[in-house]
Amino acid sequence: MARSILHMLTPLKHMSPFDVNMAIDAGFETLIPYTNVDLADVVSLTQDSIFSRAPQDGVRTGIFIGGKNAELALDMVDRAKKAFVPPFVNHVFADPAGSFTTGAAMVAEVNRALKARFSTDLKGKRIVIFGGAGVVAYVAAVIGALEGAQTVLVGHDGEERVSKIAFTMKWRFGIEVGAVDGTAPEARRAAITDADVILSAGPAGVSILTAEDLESAPKLLVASDVNAVPPAGIAGIDVNAVDVALPVGKGVGIGALAVGNVKYQTQCRLFRQMLEAQEPLCLDFRDAYKLAVEIAG
Repeated sequence: MARSILHMLTPLKHMSPFDVNMAIDAGFETLIPYTNVDLADVVSLTQDSIFSRAPQDGVRTGIFIGGKNAELALDMVDRAKKAFVPPFVNHVFADPAGSFTTGAAMVAEVNRALKARFSTDLKGKRIVIFGGAGVVAYVAAVIGALEGAQTVLVGHDGEERVSKIAFTMKWRFGIEVGAVDGTAPEARRAAITDADVILSAGPAGVSILTAEDLESAPKLLVASDVNAVPPAGIAGIDVNAVDVALPVGKGVGIGALAVGNVKYQTQCRLFRQMLEAQEPLCLDFRDAYKLAVEIAG
């Protein structure tokens, strides 16, 4: 049997050691990182990877796309797919900055908590997402909208940037995502007034919502924070929290390590799916979410 090879592409200066470790531990035998990769480079790199092996070895060859930009990663996936010349086809898996698997895990854990604690699901819920310009927020917003929720991105530097991101989501996925200003405490409190779910995907070590702020969210059922560096992004949510009562109201909180546990398993199992598949796979956050829901339970 041909050796398993994973070609790892990133537009950044370095490939993430996290992703390298994950791929090796999942079972890939040979990994080759390609750094400072432009969108224009993807076709030639992909075609070099497919034409150098027999068609039946496509299932033993993968292309992983990293970086820190969700939309660029999705564009790179599209370029790679268009570069294939059947029967010469490889696996493709995108997970820039771990955001596809992290966002999927975050929403999957929220969905689990909604069912377990409140006998409901994401459909029709208002999900307010802080750190709205980031990659995890991007993925969480799209997954939530695709699941029937009303998702809203909160911009720490105003509404303009998150509005542009929401527009590109509509163009790419055909979904409606809201955008609001969150620069001042008053704006953040206004943003969560009707929230059923609050997600915090802001910078590490930055407190976004205090206990007093949460009093402005009387409908809140579940809040989740992926910040693992003190202080908590949302008051009352420790990194180990799993459905812990919030400081005010009836809602529960989910911490960074609970999300991270599902994220870790999801990324590992997606790599293993590539190694075990009989046909080449193309994996992104939608596949990650399906698997994360199964893992979260």
